[in-house]
Amino acid sequence: MTPRLARLAALLAGALPVLAFPAPSLAPLAWVALVPGLLLMRYSPSGREAAVRGWWFGTGFLLAALYWLFPSIGPALLPLAVVFGALQTALGLAVWRLLHPPLTLARALGALVVVPSVWVSTEYARSWQALGGPWALLGASQWQHPAVLALASVGGAWLVSAAVVAANTGVVIALTDRQTSLRVLSAAVAALAVVSGPVLFALRTQPSPGDQATVALVQPGVTRSPGSRFDASATITTRLLGQPIDLVVWGESSTAADLDRDTAALDRLRGLATTTGAQLLVGEDARKGDGRISKDAVLVTPGGITARYRKIRLVPFGEYIPLRPLLGWVAGISKAAGENRVPGTGFHLIQASTRDGHPLPLGTMICFESAFPDMSRTAANDGAGLLVYQSATSTFQNTWAPAQHASLGALRAAETGRPVVQAALTGESVAYDRQGRRLAHLDTSARGALTVRVPLADPAARTWYDRLGDWTPLSAVTITLTAGGLALLRPRPAAPTALRTAEGAKPSRAL
Repeated sequence: MTPRLARLAALLAGALPVLAFPAPSLAPLAWVALVPGLLLMRYSPSGREAAVRGWWFGTGFLLAALYWLFPSIGPALLPLAVVFGALQTALGLAVWRLLHPPLTLARALGALVVVPSVWVSTEYARSWQALGGPWALLGASQWQHPAVLALASVGGAWLVSAAVVAANTGVVIALTDRQTSLRVLSAAVAALAVVSGPVLFALRTQPSPGDQATVALVQPGVTRSPGSRFDASATITTRLLGQPIDLVVWGESSTAADLDRDTAALDRLRGLATTTGAQLLVGEDARKGDGRISKDAVLVTPGGITARYRKIRLVPFGEYIPLRPLLGWVAGISKAAGENRVPGTGFHLIQASTRDGHPLPLGTMICFESAFPDMSRTAANDGAGLLVYQSATSTFQNTWAPAQHASLGALRAAETGRPVVQAALTGESVAYDRQGRRLAHLDTSARGALTVRVPLADPAARTWYDRLGDWTPLSAVTITLTAGGLALLRPRPAAPTALRTAEGAKPSRAL
């Protein structure tokens, strides 16, 4: 295979793991989907070529995982994927260095630890908010399997990613090495990675029954204007009259009124809270009195506004354009933000209550913020009994984005031991229990209210991830840096084919 064809194959191989995510949701594929790409890196003629193939692999992965961003950022998607795909050059080098034949027991064991660590390190690097945020973490591919997600309660989504990559690495060794002992070892490690979550799920203490709350998630569907969106949400809420509902959640940007100044809109919401007997959590996307636009979650009761949370992590290009003086032109050729939203100053809980007066502390986050494990962990440690996400993905209505976004709630529930609900304007609206099992959902073709009885978490309860935080990616970064340092101190392995030499001469070593 020529270098050009090998790199093209790496680009295509990078897209393969994305089939494990929604909407295809071929979750079992994730446990072997990296194998073709890893093989291309392993059989590279040099470490440099392995790094380049890793780069192409990473670019293909991000293009496939984020293709639906094209309407928002247009042609900027390609350089974005190329830049962040470069992080996987480290993966290519690690695979080539550790799995290059002839394989030894020490290098095989090293690969089973280092390769997953490098992958998690790259996920952690691109998860920094300023670089876009943690979308398409490989562990999220297992959202449909609460037993596998038991690993997330210990080490977050990062630990699930590490297990998936370890399984793929073990499969590569089992397929390519001729030594029976190494093949058996690698197959055993791959099997252990697959079953570790279900074993943990079976052994751990299951959450005890506790208090419950009835939540209605309002999904108005596609509407023509902010006013019609508000009207549709209000009409759906009116139909809940007579039902014993504790909380009604509207989606992100469900009102364009500044409720601190628009008394007519606020009075209408107060009336809905009075007639339904439930508190309303609405999404405000409005220009405030200072002339700037922000996105807020606003809790409305019959008495008026009782709490407000302002979104702190904005979507790059969707809600602000980084370096707008330099990149502002993107707004002219795409649906990127024409004006930057203003972020809030910090995260805090919203203190709601049930219809019978019991406290209902809400960890409320807005849309993109559901992708950040640290935010839901902060909410859990602050005493949230329920995580609530408000979403608006109508720009990406006929793509994989709404399903990908909705699936993240399963990860956040498993990580924190908190139930999760998400209300989306146009779908998907969804609810998960404390272990990440989906309780109910509305897809993008539906409109109306999704009413679900949610088992609340004890505000004092903590998972290991709540307590320990991001120990998995920090350990992965430490292992990656240590392995990189050791590699610099040792000679590089020989190339796969020795150069032809004159008769009687010793073969030369690859540089």
